[in-house]
Amino acid sequence: MDNIQKAFVDRLQEHGITVTEEQLHQFESYYEILVEWNEKMNLTGITEREQVYTKHFYDSITLAFYVDMAEVSTMADIGSGAGFPGIPLKICFPHLKLTIVDSLNKRINFLKHVVDSIGLSGVELIHGRAEEVARKQGYRDGFDLVTARAVARMAVLNEFCLPFTKVGGRFAAMKGSDPAPEVKEAGRSLKELRGELDTIHSFSLPIEESDRHIVIIGKKGATPSKYPRKAGTATKTPII
Repeated sequence: MDNIQKAFVDRLQEHGITVTEEQLHQFESYYEILVEWNEKMNLTGITEREQVYTKHFYDSITLAFYVDMAEVSTMADIGSGAGFPGIPLKICFPHLKLTIVDSLNKRINFLKHVVDSIGLSGVELIHGRAEEVARKQGYRDGFDLVTARAVARMAVLNEFCLPFTKVGGRFAAMKGSDPAPEVKEAGRSLKELRGELDTIHSFSLPIEESDRHIVIIGKKGATPSKYPRKAGTATKTPII
């Protein structure tokens, strides 16, 4: 274990999250695959090793500081890109049954390679638009926890993600700068999609201390049949 890995492990340990040798090996393999594939396709602008461990791996796992993962069995990560936050959370919490939805097949192929290479089981990777997948049986109102990291503003994210969230489950939007104006703007979409604001958690990433916020939304009722609307509609005309 080198200094970068030790700092990563120690910081998670401070929050009660233990990383085993095997899990650390999975993270390192994930990093190597990310950098290798990033030369062929645009997955991330962050490739320096310490920054990947902090800004991608640690940042993804911060969700577990505020949501008890022991109470979560099914999780959907919407618009996951290079696998964040879904894959780091799955590595740390192997019991999670993880579903990742992404609209770009190249990214899904990358994630399949990651999952196979580092030996993860219980991961389903779906190439498709969130608005279409959320209408399918087994996915609609189907997950304990739904996540999205820096995908879109809240009024849009609510329509992408709340249809996947089961009644009594939670949707967690992982944000950088203060999301309060977005949350205010998204009031109508929350009501329409049967969501209710629970908490907004604020913290800073280690080293550079950049701001991070996690917006937790509870799902109070089944998704109305008219949502989500056709692909692209939420982005063009959000519910505001």
